Amino acid sequence: MTVAPREDWRRPGPTAEQRRNDLWIGLGMTGLALVSLTLARSTGAFLLGPPPSGPEQLFWTVAVTLPLIWRRRWPTATVLVVAVAFIAAQARSAPESQFSSWALFCALYTVGAWGQDRQLSRRLRIGVIATMFAWLGIYYAVMIDHIPATAFADAVGPVPPVLAAMVNGVLLNVLVFGFAYFFGETAWVAARREHELRAQAEDLRRSQAEARERAVLGERVRIARELHDVVAHHVSVMGVQASACRRVFDRDPGKARTALTAIEQSARTAVDELRRMLGVLRTSAGTDAAPPVAGGVERIDELVARARAAGLTATLGVYGDPVALPDSVSQTAYRVTQEAVTNTLKHADAALLDVRLRYLAREVEVDVTDDGRGGGRAGTVGLGLIGMRERVTAHDGDLEAGPRTGGGWRVRARFPLAASADPPVGSQREPSDDPRVAAGTEPSA
Repeated sequence: MTVAPREDWRRPGPTAEQRRNDLWIGLGMTGLALVSLTLARSTGAFLLGPPPSGPEQLFWTVAVTLPLIWRRRWPTATVLVVAVAFIAAQARSAPESQFSSWALFCALYTVGAWGQDRQLSRRLRIGVIATMFAWLGIYYAVMIDHIPATAFADAVGPVPPVLAAMVNGVLLNVLVFGFAYFFGETAWVAARREHELRAQAEDLRRSQAEARERAVLGERVRIARELHDVVAHHVSVMGVQASACRRVFDRDPGKARTALTAIEQSARTAVDELRRMLGVLRTSAGTDAAPPVAGGVERIDELVARARAAGLTATLGVYGDPVALPDSVSQTAYRVTQEAVTNTLKHADAALLDVRLRYLAREVEVDVTDDGRGGGRAGTVGLGLIGMRERVTAHDGDLEAGPRTGGGWRVRARFPLAASADPPVGSQREPSDDPRVAAGTEPSA
C-alpha cells in the first residue's frame, strides 16, 4: 500500500455509525438550544436588543444548530449554513447565543477535521473567522452609541469600560475560533497518521509474508540443490561402474569384484550424506544445528579417484600457491567440480578427464575438461548447470560451461578472493602420470 503525499490524502467519509451519531448530536444540540431560548425568554435577558417574534426566534435557533446533523457528511456546506444563520440571528437580535456559539465552534472544527480539500478547508475557516470578527467590529460600531450612560456606573478599573468590554469580547472570540481551528487541524493530522500507520502495518505484513515465501522458496532450492549434488554424482558413478561390471562379469571376475566394491562404497557415501542432510531438516527450528558439511577443495582428489575407478583416464593438477579459502568458497568449488565430473560420467561418453585447481593472484579457479561429446549438452540447461550458476553467482564469481574448440566439454568457475589472502597452506597436488602436472608446470588445455 502506497501512502499518498500529506496534502493529497483525502480522509474517508464518515461511516454509517458516525452519521447516526451526528444525527443524535444535531438533534441534541437543537433541543438544548431551544431550552436555552426558553430560559432566555423567561428571564427577559435580551442582550442583543429587542428580540423578534417568537416563531422567528425558534426559526433562527433551529437554523443555527440543526445543520450539525450533516456535519461530517457535508462539512463545507454545514459550516457555511451555520455561519450565515449565526450572523443573521444576531443581526435580528435572536436571544439564544450560547448553544448557537457552540454550534458554530463545532462546524468550524468539523470542516477542519473532515474537509476533503485541505486548501479549501483552510481558506473557508479563515474566511468564516475573518467574517465573524468583521461582524463583531460592525456590532461594536453600531452599539457603541446606544450604550446607556449608567451601564458602567460601577466600573473602577484603570481601563476605560467600553474599551475593556471590546477587548474582552475580542479575546474571547480569539480563543473560541483559535481552538476550533487548532482542534480541527489536529484531528485531521491524527486521522492522517492513523492511516499511515495502518498502511505501514499492511506493508510490513505483506513484506513479512513475502520474506517468508522467499525463505521457503530459497530453502526448497537449497534442498533440491543439495539432493542433486549428493544423489546425482554417486548414482552416476554407480551406474557407470555397474555397466562396467556387467561387461566384464564373465571374463574378468576380479575387475567385476572391484567395480562392485566401488558401487558399494559410493552407495554408502551417498546414504551417509543424505542422512546428514535429512538430520538437519528434521531438527526443530529452535535448535542451533550445523548444516551438513559438504566437501571442500581438499576432497576434489576423491572425485578424480572415483572417475578413475569408473574407467576414465582422470588427472588432477593444482597450480599456484594454495591459500586457505573461506569454507563457503571451498565447498562451492567442490560442488561445481562434483557436478562437472558427474556430467562427464553421465553424458559425455568421454575417455579423458582433466581437473585443474588454480590459485591466482586475486581469485581461485576450478577447470574441468573432458574429450567427450560436447554437442549433446550444448542445447540443454539442466538443474545441475542452474545449480552451479547459482552457487557461483552467490560468491560474485563467473561460470563458463560449454563445448571446447577441438571437441570435448569445459566447465570453468572463478571465485574472487579478498585482497589480503591468508598464508599458503601447502600444496595439494595429486600425483599424475603427466610429468608436467607432477612438476607443477601447467600443460595447455
